[in-house]
Amino acid sequence: MRVHILDDWFDTLRHLPSFRRLDGHDVTVWTDHLEDPAALAARMRDAEVLVLFRERTRVTEELVAGLPKLRLVSQRSAFPHVDVPALTRRGILLSSDQHSDTPSVAAAELTFALILTALRDLPAQIERARSGRWQAGVGRSAKGRLLGLYGYGRIAQRVARYARAFEMDIVWWGTEEGRARAAADGERVAASRAAFFAEPDVVSLHQRLVPSTRGAVTADDLGRMRADSILVNTARGGLIAPGALKAALDAGRPGRAALDVFDGEPVTDPADPVLAHPRVIPTPHIGFVTEDELDLQFQVIYEQIVAFATGRPINVVNPEAAPA
Repeated sequence: MRVHILDDWFDTLRHLPSFRRLDGHDVTVWTDHLEDPAALAARMRDAEVLVLFRERTRVTEELVAGLPKLRLVSQRSAFPHVDVPALTRRGILLSSDQHSDTPSVAAAELTFALILTALRDLPAQIERARSGRWQAGVGRSAKGRLLGLYGYGRIAQRVARYARAFEMDIVWWGTEEGRARAAADGERVAASRAAFFAEPDVVSLHQRLVPSTRGAVTADDLGRMRADSILVNTARGGLIAPGALKAALDAGRPGRAALDVFDGEPVTDPADPVLAHPRVIPTPHIGFVTEDELDLQFQVIYEQIVAFATGRPINVVNPEAAPA
């Protein structure tokens, strides 16, 4: 099958062990990014399978209309960037493994790295050392700090394991169902939503971005955070209500944000008001970007292609698109 892989910006995938699962297929790897759907469709007119690199490209009605041979879109995790009805109308399957039993170790590691980076103000210390001015103020230890985890999912639970190794205390919030699971597991759940945002030294967001969670973290939530608190977001920028984070940072509550995710990615304007904010420690959505994590993720994506080619598709989101 003619397989096109999008947005492998650093030409990583072909050098990982999992790539061999596509042996026997005609594979094209694109290492750049095209935003224009018409131009993107023109370069992939022969594509039978489209492989997505997370949410880097939106699969729209316009794009799929320009791909007459497309039969399968293969990816992993949530798919807010994919117009599933547009695929279904054209008989194109979407296969997307939700990896319910495999948390992203890479994302959890980056989350805790950002927590430590913010507590110790490492960007300022590094800049100070390189400029020959030596120390830049006094940081804070993780031990004894209260970490609030918003969302009782796999990544958050792994972050909690790391935090406990550093002797941090943990408090949870999230959906009613998530809070119930946390309580049943013997975890500490905040007395109220207001208390959850007001009390911790660090609040870290860990929910999927779906219609019910878009904008779930409001200006009122952020305004309750302490002036010396830290907000960490390695999940999705859209979890925070539009404009609320910049306004909150301008007001000094929270005192700092460590962000791996933003609205309208990629953010390439150095003057972007959130990216450039003096209270923000930014990273460019690298939570999942390690060789180990990509090999794990794309092994499943390739398995979905192999299964489709043998007539036994797996992890199908829209089975109604399959031919009768």
